[in-house]
Amino acid sequence: METTPKITLCMIVKNEDTFLEKCLSSVQSSVEEIVIIDTGSTDGTIDIAKKFQAKIYHYQWDNHFANARNEALPKATGDWILWLDADECLDTQDSEIYKKILKDKKENILFLPITSFIGERLDTQDQESYIHYQPRLFRNHQGIHFINRIHETLDGNPSEITTGILDLSILHYGYIDEVAGKKDKSTRNKKILQLAAKEKTHSPWIEYHLASEYYRHKDYNQAFKYVNQSIFNFLLEGQKPPSLLYKLKYDMLIRTHSMDQVLPGIDKVLYLYPDYVDLHFYKGLILLRQSDYKAAKTCFEKCLELGEDHPNYLILKGVGSFRAEHYKNICSEKIKSLDKK
Repeated sequence: METTPKITLCMIVKNEDTFLEKCLSSVQSSVEEIVIIDTGSTDGTIDIAKKFQAKIYHYQWDNHFANARNEALPKATGDWILWLDADECLDTQDSEIYKKILKDKKENILFLPITSFIGERLDTQDQESYIHYQPRLFRNHQGIHFINRIHETLDGNPSEITTGILDLSILHYGYIDEVAGKKDKSTRNKKILQLAAKEKTHSPWIEYHLASEYYRHKDYNQAFKYVNQSIFNFLLEGQKPPSLLYKLKYDMLIRTHSMDQVLPGIDKVLYLYPDYVDLHFYKGLILLRQSDYKAAKTCFEKCLELGEDHPNYLILKGVGSFRAEHYKNICSEKIKSLDKK
């Protein structure tokens, strides 16, 4: 008889007493072991971790997230390793259901849906959010490890890696302004990204992440420069630029009312990513601003047809549902009004 798989939570932390208790409370019925790598906390972080019987180890911070995360792996005894940040929580009411599903999984890396909340403050009504999938659960003792100085991800022997999806949601609060402001993670992130950018063989993702940092601070000129550089670098490497880059680029063009030549550009990108609902939504917004209501309405209808369940994309909540419906109705009213004239 197969036993239920044992899960170890691995985390790196520093001065996380604001969120850590909420995070660990959310996983205590889902994991059998907690391994925490502390990189120099001076607040109540360690005391909170001890309340949850975590195994705590101290690590000298070296501006390299993958190094710090890899420090936890030899100390984990679980069959699977779950990794979270302190400003994240598991969103599950019944961990046993997921344990049963996990027992039957054949893959060794599982992507989980992450809802990242955005806005000025926590707990505001109708909190805006994005959903995307990340590899957050992986089998232990198979050589799978973390890579990248920042925005780390998993790596291993390509011939042995198999991936799947587990519909166990993670809630992420770190992009909310009042949370990000307290931690000033953006300054730290930009410093590390600039270090990574100086490495000759750095990934084109580095410029994308720099663009994202400047975007969050509404420095669109710098953000636009970096996202275009990222696109160019992917093309230089003979790779199709990931959809995330184009989402960021057209988001900024709309926010800055830079509409010249936007439609031909977004049509080319939709040829590359025809099922990316956010890009259809952006195209609809552009057409709406240009008073092409019938074409805009068609775009928003396409959004409703596509919906929001697309694990390969970063999706703004509502672009395949209530937001698209709202703008579709606006287009319909505009069309009716013009027909009456």
